[in-house]
Order: sequence, then C-alpha cells, then structure tokens
Amino acid sequence: QVQLVESGGGLVQPGGSLRLSCAASRTIFSIYPMAWYRQAPGKQRELVARISGGGGTNYADVVKGRFTISRDNAKNTVYLQMNSLKPEDTAVYYCNTEISGLGYWGQGTQVTVSS
Repeated sequence: QVQLVESGGGLVQPGGSLRLSCAASRTIFSIYPMAWYRQAPGKQRELVARISGGGGTNYADVVKGRFTISRDNAKNTVYLQMNSLKPEDTAVYYCNTEISGLGYWGQGTQVTVSS
C-alpha cells in the first residue's frame, strides 16, 4: 500500500508562485516515476509533469518554462514549483505514482490563481 499526501496549495495572484509537495509513504519511492496531474472544474484530469526514478522529466506544453518537477528521494517527496501562475492554472492538483501496474493518487490540493 502506498499513501501520497499533497500540500502547498492555496490562493495566489496571477504572476505569483507556489510550491506543491507530495510525501510518499513507501521507502522504495526512489525507483518509481512520480507525476503531478490537475483537474479543473468541468474538465478532465490532465498530466502536468512527470519525473522518472532517474530524474528525467517531461511537462505539458502549457506549463513548460513555468513549472519544475523535482524529487528528494531521501525524503520520499516530490515537488512541483509553479511560477508565473495564470488563472487557467486553477485546479485541484494530484500526485500520482504507478507501482507494478497499480496507480496511486493523493487526495489533491487546491490551487486558485485569482486577483
């Protein structure tokens, strides 16, 4: 069983920054890919960023150059640094991993970008 706990969401003005954190319960966290997804009201959940066990990253086109995903394997934690936030980034952000074909999700953290 894997538990993922997100934190760091909140209300921020356009152009501002937030850093999301996702703490994983499993100590072999370091070998698995981790990802951040988001879901806005009335829209499907979409991939935001992904990081492999080796540290390779990929991003959705709409966040490239603004968001950075990273991981600290010693702390079993993955981060999402979000800069230059836009109102369209407003969504619930979810942490995700897949282990042996099973997907695991956190409870989500709300990010609202508004003036």
